[in-house]
Amino acid sequence: MDAVTSIELNDVRKVASGKVREIFDLGDTFLFVASDRISAYDVVMPNGIPNKGRVLTQLSRFWFEQLGDIVDNHVVSQNLADLPPILQNQAALLDGRFMIVKKCDMFPVECVVRGYLVGGGYSEYRDKGTVCGLALPAGLAVAERLPEPLFTPARKAAEGHDENIDFATMIDMVGEATAQELRRISLALYTRAAALAYEKGIIIADTKFEFGLHNGQIVLADEVLTPDSSRYWPLDSYQTGANPPSFDKQFVRDYLSGLDWDKTPPGPLLPNAVVEGAEKRYLECFQLITGQSLFDAAP
Repeated sequence: MDAVTSIELNDVRKVASGKVREIFDLGDTFLFVASDRISAYDVVMPNGIPNKGRVLTQLSRFWFEQLGDIVDNHVVSQNLADLPPILQNQAALLDGRFMIVKKCDMFPVECVVRGYLVGGGYSEYRDKGTVCGLALPAGLAVAERLPEPLFTPARKAAEGHDENIDFATMIDMVGEATAQELRRISLALYTRAAALAYEKGIIIADTKFEFGLHNGQIVLADEVLTPDSSRYWPLDSYQTGANPPSFDKQFVRDYLSGLDWDKTPPGPLLPNAVVEGAEKRYLECFQLITGQSLFDAAP
């Protein structure tokens, strides 16, 4: 199957195009459609990963259903029958990769939760003994489980990397009551998801959530707990002291880091072996978490 890297829908206005998702205006709702594009170092690669958009969408669907008792979410429908009549002739393209969602006023922060010491968090800890300014006990190794999950918000960036901020800055941005509630919800979501994934043989090392307001209520929005928004490690090969192998796009980053490429656009064409290896990891992650093949999942 070829990767879907470009999505245009006849007679439906596109209002935004991200690194992976396209957003179309359906009037009272938005249509989110996940492409198979893949980015690394904030650069979208020229070729995509087949089925990646379906994995992201269907895995989000799984988690929205699992976590719905903690907080409401923005999903209205993911059923083909609920697409507008004008889009029914494009059902084959959209099947498995779309969400009809509520229009929300989004908070300008990423709600990041870290359960393990890795990535930029470990680099800061090694230098300062902190992660996003939060002090941690001495002597922790890379990839070690933290004494308790950390909430480390970030300011959303229109382009490039999000900016880590402290909780006081988040309060200034959204108000104290909202900041406290977003932190509480984020930690509850991560704790529930991490425990469920662990039972399935997967560690969720960290993740990020996005929230918005709909009719005055906080709702979980965008994607949730996917390999693009989370760091997934297989439990059977996990050990501290080294970066574990992962189900996320680190596999692609590792290939790119070995190239003579300055990490600015345009990105290099990914060879077949890298594309196939990445697709395998996305599909395996989905199957381990949900207990079924992507191709058997409900549309």
